[in-house]
Amino acid sequence: MRSFTFFSVLKRLFVKNTSFFIFAIIFFHCLVTACQAQRPEEVEIMPPKYEFRGVWIATIANIDWPSRRDLSSEEQKDEFRNLLDFHKNAGMNAVFVQIRASGDAFYAKSREPWSEWLTGRQGRAPEPFYDPLEFMIQEAHNRGMEFHAWLNLNRVIHKTIGKVSPDNIGSKHPEWVLPFDGYKIFNFGIPEVRKFITEMAVGIARDYDVDGIHFDDYFYPYPVPGQKLNDDESFRIYGRNFNRKDDWRRHNIDELIQDISLGLKKVKPSVKFGISPFGVWRNKGVDSEGSETVGGLASYDDLYADVRKWVKEGWIDYVVPQVYFSEQFRRVPYRKLVDWWMDNTYGRHLYIGQAAYRVSDKDPDPFWHNPKELINQINYNRKNASMGSVYFSSRSLKNNNFGITDTLKSRFYQYPSLVPPMTWKDSIPPSNPRSLKASLNEAGLNLFWKEPVEAEDGETATYYLVYRFKPGERTGSRDPRKIVGIVRSKELKFIDSNVKLGDRFAYYVTAVDRLHNESRPVGPLRIEIGEQKLIQFK
Repeated sequence: MRSFTFFSVLKRLFVKNTSFFIFAIIFFHCLVTACQAQRPEEVEIMPPKYEFRGVWIATIANIDWPSRRDLSSEEQKDEFRNLLDFHKNAGMNAVFVQIRASGDAFYAKSREPWSEWLTGRQGRAPEPFYDPLEFMIQEAHNRGMEFHAWLNLNRVIHKTIGKVSPDNIGSKHPEWVLPFDGYKIFNFGIPEVRKFITEMAVGIARDYDVDGIHFDDYFYPYPVPGQKLNDDESFRIYGRNFNRKDDWRRHNIDELIQDISLGLKKVKPSVKFGISPFGVWRNKGVDSEGSETVGGLASYDDLYADVRKWVKEGWIDYVVPQVYFSEQFRRVPYRKLVDWWMDNTYGRHLYIGQAAYRVSDKDPDPFWHNPKELINQINYNRKNASMGSVYFSSRSLKNNNFGITDTLKSRFYQYPSLVPPMTWKDSIPPSNPRSLKASLNEAGLNLFWKEPVEAEDGETATYYLVYRFKPGERTGSRDPRKIVGIVRSKELKFIDSNVKLGDRFAYYVTAVDRLHNESRPVGPLRIEIGEQKLIQFK
């Protein structure tokens, strides 16, 4: 039997039918050209409309703000405004500011003394006097950014602090604290301690217009070789129902988190409650429900923080695990750990804690020397349904190592994004704005509208979104690339300065409430820019 190869068949076709062969070549060329035109890297994928983009601003030891302890009140304010402007320009929509770093306060309505890192001496008030927390919240909200009050949970006296104020809780209640590795930390086994911390956290939500109360990873202290936390006496008094001290310690933290959760819901239900734990809950080798990691530490076993339980029980609204590992780190690979958290959110929000501080050619893990490491991590988050990221810390993003902040801004955060709504807290959207109108002047196209009537839950609008579409474009509120303006509360107007003679646009405006539920739009208002006038078209 005679065999035919692909090329022999092609040769016979060419000899017998030259025109067929030429047609095939042209068809193949067109097909290749069309495929190249649609290569994935050249097709702009719609960016997420809802994505949490946060940054931690650490005050302890003046890491991020204020830069020094001897700044005047106005210098502190100027620095903070500049920080917010920088992060807003980089695409962030939330800040986590450390307002309690170590038995101290960056706010006036506190039972604890003013922070040494704010004024140079613990207990000394700012001069001239102002309330930093009120100021910071207002400045963040003016820029359309959420403000989460970040509290260190366990520190009472830092090992590097100068003179301790007599108003420090450790001075007033030395029986409440335990020494550990040069620090004084809270003894969580004492009920009065948990009550004090609960009242402190809930009081901030009651007294200030914060969007969230946030704790970091410091519960019981990280293990230190040669150091022991001596809470035997407390265990003897309060742990009678527990056979193991480990279980009793976890119970103490569970009680604390649940009490704060209930207190926040009672005082101000709109305030979010979130935790940023150490990245590993438990390792799979210890617990079959743990992550595929072999990390030396775990929040459950070493810090006595059962964060997975808090998420499952609905005690917290969001979790920001500190996944500060590279994708190739063998013991705790980034993707494996992120996958585990994505499988254990129980309907609550998951934002990934990103190690911006490790983006450097000096990091001990050589994989962080790759300028694309963090970029690859953000890509992975987006492809696998994470709801956003929080970066540690502000200074690291400002340093812009490897141009990482520039890349975030130009590649990932080029377009605005809303904080994802929390429907278990509020699922009722506001009513739509009313009476959308326009006028033209030297500044551009001026849009005006009226405030919406109250929705079922009594809310109106916290801010407005202005959408702009060209004729023939598919309209709707899904595409953030069409958002040309974000307008705060009572302004009820927007100037589109990016218009020219002959432009034709359709404008829509929606209202968004405190927890980011969006209304139906008012519009469309179809406008053509004419000579010193506007022409409406259908």
